[in-house]
Amino acid sequence: MPIGIIGLPLSGKTTLFNALTRGHAEVAAFRSAGQQPNLGVVKVPDARLGALAEISRPRRIVQAEVSYIDIPAAPEGVGTTTGIDGAYLNTLQRCDALLLVARAFDDPSVPAVGAIDPYRDVETLQAETVFADLGILERRAERIGQQLRATKASERDALERESTLIKTMREGLEADIPIREQELEAGAHRVLSNFQLLSAKPLMVVFNIGEPDIERTGPIEREMAERLARPGVAAAAICGRLEMELAQMEQEEEAAFRESLGAGESGLGRMVRLSYSLLGLISFLTTGEDETRAWPIADGTVAVDAAGKVHSDIQRGFIRAEVVAYEELVAAGSIAEARRRGALRQEGKRYIVRDGDVVNFLFNV
Repeated sequence: MPIGIIGLPLSGKTTLFNALTRGHAEVAAFRSAGQQPNLGVVKVPDARLGALAEISRPRRIVQAEVSYIDIPAAPEGVGTTTGIDGAYLNTLQRCDALLLVARAFDDPSVPAVGAIDPYRDVETLQAETVFADLGILERRAERIGQQLRATKASERDALERESTLIKTMREGLEADIPIREQELEAGAHRVLSNFQLLSAKPLMVVFNIGEPDIERTGPIEREMAERLARPGVAAAAICGRLEMELAQMEQEEEAAFRESLGAGESGLGRMVRLSYSLLGLISFLTTGEDETRAWPIADGTVAVDAAGKVHSDIQRGFIRAEVVAYEELVAAGSIAEARRRGALRQEGKRYIVRDGDVVNFLFNV
């Protein structure tokens, strides 16, 4: 689940990256030509794994993971409606979601270009994603036009349907409606997956606030929700600098500092929850002597597809799934006792896996 962190120069996006990943990336101006993105993998906190490990005594515990990619600051021209292209665009297209960091802090040591206005910066970067998508669709429309001239009449239908879809999306984008908000025809999702359009991706907007505003986090986020609420968009306010400093501490020391400062839940915890919610993810669990593990899947995934997350052979040879809710297994104290109590159920291929289901897949290949 790679999430790309974007933002205008001096917004503090690399500071936030360090806070989320407990990393040590250089926070100076990160915008050199050809500079590689910062990559970080975050373990998703899940207290349920520890409780299951007490039951199964596994050799290892494996948490679900979220990958964050700190994209170098926007190339020259971005922010002036010239669009996003090149390697910068290619990296963003590979992400499952975007995390847009907007500067909302005032710090004389970090120069600002003009007045600090995070809502303006959000609009600027969202406009750039729209311009990038228009470029992608325009190039595809040109290729379709060339193909239609050389395609047999019997093979033209699919290209003409795609051409119509592209026209609809372009009209929406030209009216400043991102793809994620457009009402498109059935089957459009399959075509969209080939384009990897930026404005179709789920978007997290994070205001990077200063320490004096931490106590106002609640009101700031309520205003953000009111002004930025859109389908596929989530919003939060975080003090990136403080979170980065706390992330470098040992966990017990960090917890003590958070309590004394009234800093609340860690930035990592909040971002992971936002990421899961925005992407529509849940976690099912497996446990045994080898490992206890959390597996992230899309909400609504059926058992046979969830089996494929574990291994393609299990999906191919799926027979049935043994399922027990996490709470019922912990209450029973063992799989055997859960079975005796009737809490362990037998489910088929089309069973919709729920968050916290502890699953054992039976298969034959």
